[in-house]
Amino acid sequence: MPRNASSTSSAKSSPRTAPPSREVMVDLALQGGGSHGAFTWGVLDRLLDERWLWLDGISGTSAGAMNAAVMLSGLERGGRADAQASLEAFWRAVADAARLSPLQRGPLDVLLGRWSLDASPMYLMFDLAARLWSPYAVNPLGGNPLASLLEKHVDFGRLAASPIKLFVTATQVRTGRGHVFTNAELSPAVLLASACLPTMFHAVEIDGEAYWDGGFAGNPTITPLIRHCRSQDTILVQINPIERQQDRKDAQSILNRINEISFNAPLLKELRMMALLRQVADPGRSEGQQWAHMRMHRIGTDAIENLSASSKMLAEWPFLCMLRDEGRRAAETFLAAHGDDLGQRSTLDLDALLDEEV
Repeated sequence: MPRNASSTSSAKSSPRTAPPSREVMVDLALQGGGSHGAFTWGVLDRLLDERWLWLDGISGTSAGAMNAAVMLSGLERGGRADAQASLEAFWRAVADAARLSPLQRGPLDVLLGRWSLDASPMYLMFDLAARLWSPYAVNPLGGNPLASLLEKHVDFGRLAASPIKLFVTATQVRTGRGHVFTNAELSPAVLLASACLPTMFHAVEIDGEAYWDGGFAGNPTITPLIRHCRSQDTILVQINPIERQQDRKDAQSILNRINEISFNAPLLKELRMMALLRQVADPGRSEGQQWAHMRMHRIGTDAIENLSASSKMLAEWPFLCMLRDEGRRAAETFLAAHGDDLGQRSTLDLDALLDEEV
């Protein structure tokens, strides 16, 4: 699909050269993070260029789950090019819908080219309202603009029949535990549940149970990829910064950092668990081999750390394209540095996480 050169230009990199006989099957683990999920769009767009890479399973939460569902719909319908076009069409629809949103950048932010809603009076009002009133009071009908987009851009019938396994995490309100939905269980409600921030939206009810954002329980959940997939390589696409160098002391930055720590905690615990199990697993047992032989990789960017937390609610098309382009660059950097490691060795040092344990 052609890109608008004025705001959406992204130079397509040439597919990475690999030996003809070398095909690698990988799993993907896709984090959530609102509009920052457009970074993941860019990563997926670039990885789809590599015809020696094949997908076995995908675990996604929130925006990560939506990216996965849209991409997989396109893959099953028409292959890699259709998957890339489907992702672009989905994010274009998100941007088009956001034109009617009251959450818009202020004139000064537009003038200075800042991707932030921090100076937007409507954003500040919504932010304050979310701390004082329940979404059931502010939005009594429980509307969510993403519902119609998901129905249009995701073919759930194709997802159910796909040989590529898709795992979507949502948090069960009653128990506080994560629930992982698989291909045949997926629906617009499941994807909305995985992205349901409790201060903004009504809990999503599925089979009599209420669900909130999956990030509270797994952002994303890695274990199903180890237990249910054949691939021994998992690529984590990370858009929630684990570390921040800035010592920010304003209220919004403090709340944002609390959310980042909360949403990263389940992932870090799971990765530490994997590192420990890999050290103690018995290679002679089938389950021990799963943990002992796994290879972890990561694609991320420092660029997101410099973005305001409010930008997760910003869906202007040039902003989404900037994140997409950053995602393509990050994936290109990863492939150049570690493409030959896929199928061979882990490039994410899990053992270092054990050294951080108190």
